[in-house]
Amino acid sequence: MENRITGTTGLLALIGSPVGHSGSPAMYNYSFQKLGLDYAYVAFDVQQEEVERAIEAIRTFKMRGCNVTMPDKTEAVKYMDELSDAARLIGAVNTIVNDNGRLTGYITDGEGFVNNLRDHGVEIAGKKITVAGGGGAATAIQVQCALDGAKEISIFNIKDAFFARTLETAEKIKRQKPACIVNVYDIADEAKMNEEISSSDIFANATIVGMKPMENESVVKDASAFRPGLVVCDAVYNPKQTRLLREASEAGCTCISGEGMLLWQGAAAFKLYTGQDMPVQEVKERFFQ
Repeated sequence: MENRITGTTGLLALIGSPVGHSGSPAMYNYSFQKLGLDYAYVAFDVQQEEVERAIEAIRTFKMRGCNVTMPDKTEAVKYMDELSDAARLIGAVNTIVNDNGRLTGYITDGEGFVNNLRDHGVEIAGKKITVAGGGGAATAIQVQCALDGAKEISIFNIKDAFFARTLETAEKIKRQKPACIVNVYDIADEAKMNEEISSSDIFANATIVGMKPMENESVVKDASAFRPGLVVCDAVYNPKQTRLLREASEAGCTCISGEGMLLWQGAAAFKLYTGQDMPVQEVKERFFQ
């Protein structure tokens, strides 16, 4: 790394909390080196209340941009000069591109989720999906699945002060894709979640449950909903096999870890930063086996 950093090296970063587990720095720095691009990528632990100062630092240090992870995705929207159509619809960003001080926010999580499914031979069109979570990544998944032809989406989220935002997302999806049935439920209603999972083709965890230090927990408390033929996806990628995926696998489900979502959303962001395609196959072989 030190041999290729110069006085002209452009800086990119990940902001969020926690970020110590992130595989993004290794993935991006390998790709920059592979393609001979003069960039370096690091991770900064940034709490939600620190986001405004972190965004200002992007301008101050003339960074090319940054990725944004939980819990900062919705907060970062407030400080963008411009938003992509998807980011505006979703109300969150996971990628910020700095063009001479003008910051544009994008969200590539939904694209990463759908492309990860496709990479495993699973299409979303015509399917019913149940999604746990109502944050930036969850919302991006819900919207992208609807845009890609899902027939029904059941959303489970914590019934707190932000529950209204999940209801708003459902209404936006209905307006955009009226043929898609969208329902919202309290994630504390375990019986209803099991019922919806049982009638779904795909279940996705888009919460932080299962991520360190919660690696011994699962968003699904009763694994009896799992069955052969159900596709279970986890947005969490560290640990690679979460408790959710382990229990789903034991029940005969097709399991897809969050690493692929990280890879494909990262590839989309890489293109936005550099204008070039990430060497996906090499990255996959090196970091995702």
